Amino acid sequence: MSIHNIAVLGAGIMGRGIAYVAALGGYTTVLQDTSREALENAANEVSATLEKGVTVGKVSDSEALEARKRLRTVASLDDAASHADLVIEAVPERIELKVELFAHLDRVAPEHAILASNTSSLSITEMAAATRRAPQVVGLHFFNPVHRMRLLEIVRALETSDRTLETCHEVGQRMGKECVVVRESPGFVTSRINAMIGNEAFYMLQEGVASAADIDKALKLGLNHPMGPFELVDLVGLDTRLSILRFLHRTLGEKFRPCPLIEQYVAAGRLGRKSGRGVYDYAPVETSVAS
Repeated sequence: MSIHNIAVLGAGIMGRGIAYVAALGGYTTVLQDTSREALENAANEVSATLEKGVTVGKVSDSEALEARKRLRTVASLDDAASHADLVIEAVPERIELKVELFAHLDRVAPEHAILASNTSSLSITEMAAATRRAPQVVGLHFFNPVHRMRLLEIVRALETSDRTLETCHEVGQRMGKECVVVRESPGFVTSRINAMIGNEAFYMLQEGVASAADIDKALKLGLNHPMGPFELVDLVGLDTRLSILRFLHRTLGEKFRPCPLIEQYVAAGRLGRKSGRGVYDYAPVETSVAS
C-alpha cells in the first residue's frame, strides 16, 4: 500500500513533531486540533525548526520550502481524516478518549486508511476493537523531540497485518527513523524501561541517596545516557510519567508502584518544563535544582 496523505491529530508537542517529519519526508500532511491557538503555535514551531535545520545544514532551502507547502492545519477532525491514507493520533494518554476517537475515525477515514496511535503504553488492541479494520490498526510510538530522536517503535496489536507493519516501516524510514517492531505489551520496550529507571531515580531522591543533579550526572557519564532521568521526566511531563507508572502498576505488578515523591510533585503542580517547575525549576533560571 502506498501512503501519500497523512493526518496527524493533536497539535501538542508530539503532534507537531510528527507533522514536521511527515512533511519533510515528502508526505502531504494535515495537522488537526480543535484549538486554533495550538495550531498557530504548532505551525510557527514547525517553521522555526525548518529554519534551524537550514541554518545548521541538515535541511536544504528547497526541502524546507517544499515541506512548508505540504503542511496545512485544520480544526475539523473529519476534514483531516477524510482523505488520509494514514492517520496518526497524538491526543492525551487516556484510553477511553482514544477508543472513542478510533471508533469515529473508522467511520470517517477511507476504508484503505491505516489508523495509528502514538501512545507510549496503552493497548493498541483495545483501540482496534473499536473499529472494523483491526488489521489496519497499529502503534507508531515516536520520541520527543521527534525531529531529533531516531527511534520509531512500531507496535503490533493482536490483529495488525504484516502489510500494515511493512507500510509503516516504509513510512518511518522516509521520516528518517530507525524502526523496531514490538509486540504489544504494557509500556512496549522503551516506556517500560524508562518508567522503571525514572521511578527508581525518584526513590533514590526521596531517600537522599544523591541530589537530582548528581543522579542525572551519574547516569549520563557512567551509563552514557544522553539525558538524566530527571531531565527526561521534566521534558516528558511528570503527569505523563505518573500515568504510565500507574498503568504499568495495574498491569505488571508491584515493581512499577509509583514512588510517593512523584505523586507529591504532580499533586503540587510540578509537572516539568510545561509548568515551569518539575524536579528542576525553569523559572527564572533554568539550571537551578528544585528544593
